[in-house]
Amino acid sequence: MYRIREIDAQDEDIVDALADLHRLTFFDNAAMPSFDSGHWWLAFCGNSPVAFAGLVPSTHVENAGYFCRVGVIDKHWGRSLQLRLMRAMEWRARHNGWNCVVSDTTDNLASANNFIKAGYQLYRPQHPWGWPHTLYWRKWMSCERHGR
Repeated sequence: MYRIREIDAQDEDIVDALADLHRLTFFDNAAMPSFDSGHWWLAFCGNSPVAFAGLVPSTHVENAGYFCRVGVIDKHWGRSLQLRLMRAMEWRARHNGWNCVVSDTTDNLASANNFIKAGYQLYRPQHPWGWPHTLYWRKWMSCERHGR
C-alpha cells in the first residue's frame, strides 16, 4: 500500500511536496529544513505523499549521517512508515560509507520508541547540540568496524 522513494530535492515540485508535508506534520513547531542538501525520501499512499524523511552529513559526529527530519501525516500513523524511512536512510548511510547515523529527539515519545525498535542506542555526544533534555541516538552501520 505504501511506497518509499528517495527523491530529487532539486526538483521544485518535490521541494513543494516536502515543504507541504513539513507544515502538515510540524505545524509551526520546527523550522523548515533546507531541502537542497543531503538525501530525502517520500512515502506515498497511492500517488499522494504522506510522509518524508531527510539524512544529511553530520556536523557534530565525524563520518556520520544525521537523521535530520521525519514527518508522517497523522492519518497514516501506526503503519511503520517512520521505521521504513529509517531503513531506507540506513541503506543510504552504508552506501555513503558513513560509520553511523545519529539523531536526537526532544519530547517525542513516538519517535524515541521508533529509534529503539530500529536498534538505535542512546548515547552522550562529546558536544551535545540540543536542549538540556534532548535524547541523542546512534546506530553503527558496520558491526565489524566497532567490535559489535
